[in-house]
Amino acid sequence: MKTLNVSRKVLVTGVCAVAVAGAALVYGPDLFDDGPEPLPGPAGRAMTAVTAGAPAALPDLVALIGDRRTWLREHPGDEASWAVLGAAYTERGTRFAEAEDFPRAERALRKSLAVLPAKRGNVDAQLGLAALANARGDFARGRAWGERVRKEAPKRWAAYPVLIDAYKGLGDYQAAQKAMTALEGLHSGAAVLDRAAQMYRDRGWREDAGAAALEAAAYAGSPVQKAACLHRLGELAWERGEPAEAVAQYTAALRLAPAHGPALAGRARALGALGRTAEAFRDYRAALAATPLPEYALEAGELYEAEGLDGDAATQFETLRARATEAGAQGVNGELTLARFETDHGEPDEGVRRLKAEWARGHRSMEVADALAWALYRTGEAEEALPYAKRVTDEGRRSALFAYHRGEIERTLGEYGAARRHIGEALRINPYFSPLLAPKAKEALAALGDPPEGGPKDMEDARRAREAAAAAEAARAAEAARAANAAKAVTPAKPAKPAPARKPGGAARP
Repeated sequence: MKTLNVSRKVLVTGVCAVAVAGAALVYGPDLFDDGPEPLPGPAGRAMTAVTAGAPAALPDLVALIGDRRTWLREHPGDEASWAVLGAAYTERGTRFAEAEDFPRAERALRKSLAVLPAKRGNVDAQLGLAALANARGDFARGRAWGERVRKEAPKRWAAYPVLIDAYKGLGDYQAAQKAMTALEGLHSGAAVLDRAAQMYRDRGWREDAGAAALEAAAYAGSPVQKAACLHRLGELAWERGEPAEAVAQYTAALRLAPAHGPALAGRARALGALGRTAEAFRDYRAALAATPLPEYALEAGELYEAEGLDGDAATQFETLRARATEAGAQGVNGELTLARFETDHGEPDEGVRRLKAEWARGHRSMEVADALAWALYRTGEAEEALPYAKRVTDEGRRSALFAYHRGEIERTLGEYGAARRHIGEALRINPYFSPLLAPKAKEALAALGDPPEGGPKDMEDARRAREAAAAAEAARAAEAARAANAAKAVTPAKPAKPAPARKPGGAARP
């Protein structure tokens, strides 16, 4: 196969959605101006399939990495190809949990900047570094690189997906929405529609999210991209509490991409909810083989624990620790998953420590705020936990887990009406949301009992009656205090007893 030549006018970036989506390479129309047109093949498909931000198939991605490395041995001054190589490593590292690819990506992107510095217009390498930072969970750095590119090239649409990921990781959802609006004004297609679906979901607009995801699947230009869109539909169905529909969407995705890790893990979760645990464990094993992310090991371990298989659960939790440690050595921030594990299965104090450190770093996403609220609750700090839980649910996302966590915190604080409302909401959103926590939610709701007859009106009347009774009691106490003080003021004082007379010489008379 001919070595693929790349023009210096090529446009490259990485687009990373937290935890599951990889970086994408974005190329301009002058792709092959400086060399012969490439022969059809895996490397060519990887170069062209992702023009609209779509993922490339793993074999094609591997071919592209090999092709660029071969080219660069003879053309080390081609900064665009270094940027291509760096972004390809980032995509492979993110989508397939190959954390060792991230240092390779950084070396390639830094080499691109050494050949053509950022101040001389090397936007491609800067976008690649932004995507790499997001993939590692360093959202402040991702934002810094992304905003630098936006300032230099505001019409470069590929900067906006990177910024959306960074803003969401930092909990700045207003900025993420503004970046989304800018993206929609500059570009269209399946990648943009998928982003829109995620934004709608975060705002609690489930019908809009479903419609955008469905449209994205219709516009998908490759089997891998269509599989990613079908996975999104499966996630939305799962969050609505429809595990059978979720299984159908995940299965459709896996027909197109049999080793799609997120779809395998999603189907395992939904199968567990349907009681098909043997199939669920099979899919978790396949997901961890394809994409060995620590969060998949945590999910699998919790399902094993719910089934009373504590030994298997412990094995999964050890896998989680090992994978998080390996990824951390490559610069990947796995604190959220580790903290969640510690909170529910290890040392809750350690979970609080990790999450407070994340919060101090500016990582204030809904996921971090929820995990911190729950960790504080687990350490007996419910009052400190409640503001974080409120912050999460007030963002709008319809999450059963978020609602349940808030409800349990409120129940501990004696706010029984609010607790009943939020725990009930969790079970209405998705009665299967966790193999360990959903049964506890049902028990908590039963313990809270039914609200007063008549619903919210009677509850409000009861609250007002309690407040009125307390006010009346306080008024009676104040009145009694005033009466006592007044009585003391008008009662005549007793005359003093005269001192006994004294005899001459000083002795008192008997």
